[in-house]
Amino acid sequence: MAGEKGTLPSLRQYWATQANELLHCSRRWEQVVRGDFTTTPTVEWLVNGELNAAVHCVDRHLTTGRRNKAALIWQGERDHEVRVYTYQMLFSEVCRLANVMKKKGIGRGDCVAIYLPMVPELVVTMLACARIGAPHTVVFSGFSAASLQSRLEDCRARMLITADGGLRAGRSIPLKPTADSALEEFAEVGSCLVVRRTDQKVEMVPGRDSWYHSELSAADISSDCEAESMAAGDPLFFLYTSGATGLPKQVRHGTGGYLLHALSSCRQVFRLEEDDIFWSTADLGWITGHTYSVYGPLGLGGTVLLHEGVPLYPGAARFWQVVEKFRVNKLYTAPAVIRALRRAEGALPPPAALSSLRLVASVGEPVDPGSAGWFAGLAGRPVPVIDTWCQTEAGGILFAPRTPDDPASSGTVGTPLPGIDAAVVDESGHLLPTGGCGRLLIRHPWPGMALQLQEEGEIGGVVTDGGYDTGDLARRDEENRYVILGRQADLINVAGQQLGTAEIEAALLAHPSIIEAAAVGIADTERGQAVYAFVTPRHDVPGTRRLLEELRSHLADKLGPAVLPVGLQCAPSLPKTKSGKIVRRLLRKIASGEDGGFGDLSALADPSVLAVLLAEKRRGETKIHLNL
Repeated sequence: MAGEKGTLPSLRQYWATQANELLHCSRRWEQVVRGDFTTTPTVEWLVNGELNAAVHCVDRHLTTGRRNKAALIWQGERDHEVRVYTYQMLFSEVCRLANVMKKKGIGRGDCVAIYLPMVPELVVTMLACARIGAPHTVVFSGFSAASLQSRLEDCRARMLITADGGLRAGRSIPLKPTADSALEEFAEVGSCLVVRRTDQKVEMVPGRDSWYHSELSAADISSDCEAESMAAGDPLFFLYTSGATGLPKQVRHGTGGYLLHALSSCRQVFRLEEDDIFWSTADLGWITGHTYSVYGPLGLGGTVLLHEGVPLYPGAARFWQVVEKFRVNKLYTAPAVIRALRRAEGALPPPAALSSLRLVASVGEPVDPGSAGWFAGLAGRPVPVIDTWCQTEAGGILFAPRTPDDPASSGTVGTPLPGIDAAVVDESGHLLPTGGCGRLLIRHPWPGMALQLQEEGEIGGVVTDGGYDTGDLARRDEENRYVILGRQADLINVAGQQLGTAEIEAALLAHPSIIEAAAVGIADTERGQAVYAFVTPRHDVPGTRRLLEELRSHLADKLGPAVLPVGLQCAPSLPKTKSGKIVRRLLRKIASGEDGGFGDLSALADPSVLAVLLAEKRRGETKIHLNL
């Protein structure tokens, strides 16, 4: 029955079958998983198994017909800049960099920090680190020196690989000076390799800094490098994700379990075929980029498109041009990108430009059915647009529709993937009936789970004897499909009625004039909490008082008068992370009238948005702000 707890033997058998099909271990594992949330907080995947992630992503394809197949296609921000790496070329480049790292004293267990733009060297570096057993941490190239320095310190990095600069939205962004500032505060980094990308002049510190390409072309650097045989539980990489306070927290992923989940989920959700071109628009600094631009598709022998620029620069037409130019078949993107494309409907492509598309998937936050339906019809024929659910701590996708063309999946993230045992429970951990809103729980371990969730003493309060509490609210229907209702921290309790932010936002987005929406709860003396909402109208719709009054009536019809917002504010844009997620903790502060105390803003794509929203909030009742 849907919602009943899966049995350990059946789940273990499923993952054992997946591991036998997908993994090539230098030492075969003895147990696919040992331990369980209900008996011990210590969990171990692929017990006593040994393998190497780079071998799975590159080496094993060299003995097949994929040796000369394109593994990586890179499109630079400038249209004429294109580079293609076959699996054989990628192998040689990875091995050369791995040998350079060893020459610099980097070995098994030494952390390497990567501060690069979206260039092929970023993928090469990740795989070279995996090859020699050096855990990597990719730091988004838009982060400040302070953000980079804090991550260098936290993971005790011994090497940094950066670039002279990067190109983003028509601007040349200096990276080496930022890296230098971070290294001044953390001297344990003994060597720094610099990729030449923008040809801007940079300072090179003797004895520490050297040019990437010069090092790789040195006479003593071989294009072959033996791969380290890593224990399945050895760390593969570290990532940093913002917690509820905005402070970055480290998430560590192991080699074997993570790789198993990456390969399995990529195969299950995207069904990559031999000639598919797969484009995940996420930056490699996020878990989506790691799992679905590198380890998942390359591990399956796919062809990955890596795009340097912003998908919507210099305009929405760029997005369609890239799809058409490379005949992209499978696309993985964020709802924010889909909504931004919809906002720029004047730049719609001819249907023929999208004729290659077979599947579009979204991740990051729920995609509204209106935007999904709009995108699905652009190619002149139905293209499945599905929603998926993923977390940094999860390692990859845990929820997706059973099939890409599941007609009833709109508005949901589908069902738990095979091998994932999920439930919706109340505050006491009791299973809720169909349709009930509660905490989203993963009741048994899964291979992509972060090491912190596996190791005794490091579970941080999110793992209980009932399972892993994801921090999200959800609702399950009769077909075991899940609707994500927002973060538990964002739950709004209005006069005893609990509302997830996603429900309110979905109602706002159902209005044809609204392209983006965010709802937060603020203190209310009469009802405990009240709703305050921010909306971004379509480009051709002015943000007037009349629009806001129309929205108020619209919400009354959708949700009922008891939960009407006490405030509606038009916003030209919303505060988002660089991966496209709306940061509601900041909106909550603005709605509550707070002018500061925003915490770490380094993850924001555009911090200046806050000043605009604060100014409009202070103006009170203007044409774009209305207290109701």
